[in-house]
Amino acid sequence: MRINKVQKKFPEVNQSFENLFKILLGPIRSQLLLTGIELKMFNQLSEPRSADAVARALDTHPRNTEVFLDSLTAIDLLQKKKGLHRNAPLAQAFLVEGSPTYVGALLQLQHSQFSFQNLSQLIKEGPQPLPERVFSEEMFAQEYASSELAGNAQIMVDVVSELPEFPSFRKMLDLGGGPGLIGMAVVAAHPSMEGVIFDLPPMVKAAKTFIKEYGMEDRMTVVGGDGFQDSIGEGYDLVLVCTSIQGYRDKLDALVKKIYDVLNLGGVFISYFYGLTHERTKPEISVLSLLSMALAGYDMGLDQGFIADSMLRGGFKSVRSRTVNTPWGPMELDIARK
Repeated sequence: MRINKVQKKFPEVNQSFENLFKILLGPIRSQLLLTGIELKMFNQLSEPRSADAVARALDTHPRNTEVFLDSLTAIDLLQKKKGLHRNAPLAQAFLVEGSPTYVGALLQLQHSQFSFQNLSQLIKEGPQPLPERVFSEEMFAQEYASSELAGNAQIMVDVVSELPEFPSFRKMLDLGGGPGLIGMAVVAAHPSMEGVIFDLPPMVKAAKTFIKEYGMEDRMTVVGGDGFQDSIGEGYDLVLVCTSIQGYRDKLDALVKKIYDVLNLGGVFISYFYGLTHERTKPEISVLSLLSMALAGYDMGLDQGFIADSMLRGGFKSVRSRTVNTPWGPMELDIARK
């Protein structure tokens, strides 16, 4: 008796799982970067050097040092030519200690906040208490100062200096200004404007240090307090708020009205924040960077247009919005006029 066998067909594949594999490699890239920072590898490579020379300088294993340097080259942090490695422009600009634009410590700090070892537990059980901080507010301010020096301050200087009102500005408030370097850079770009940095006391302590370091004591002052409860001054021509109100959705309207009241007639309020689009699923860099806080129960993401709408409710006569590219990814820039 003959039995007919059913022949199994091979699946038809119209896509590649290459992108899934690339996602899997993500932690390797971040570990290469963080290890290079930890070992101060980039400090050794401002000029071309052999792997053996780097290993001798750092007292590391010669063969594994070469493998590591080749891997850093593969992810474009180094360049290799005729057997010698050197920093790629990105690493030279931001990963060499002592540079005013060094962000290595900031990246380490950020990574410490992106821990997802208990991701399954968070999804199953909901938010868990945040781990106790291993860094102080002063340390936080110091590290974030590096991101301001490494590009964010210049972005805001370009935005503000293009305003038609810029030449007439006399007094500016950087509300939630942290280390204060964005506000300081804006004031420095103006021939006579004076500025106030307002933030919590530990933050303004760092701001005082930077004001002295950059010799701006005659044009900058600092005020410590709670911007939602305490007086923030008056008679301002410009108020800047750079991401510091990101997590205060329920208090936003009251704060915007407070800002409106302290501005002179014709004054300008500029807000700069992560704006989420596509039903809060884009931009990818914003969604992922806010993920750890979101899973802990802190919703730091605001929809695109959220602050602009609050500005209009607060009495501002006009609001102009656009997206600007920053080192942290696309940010929403809202410019309101009283």
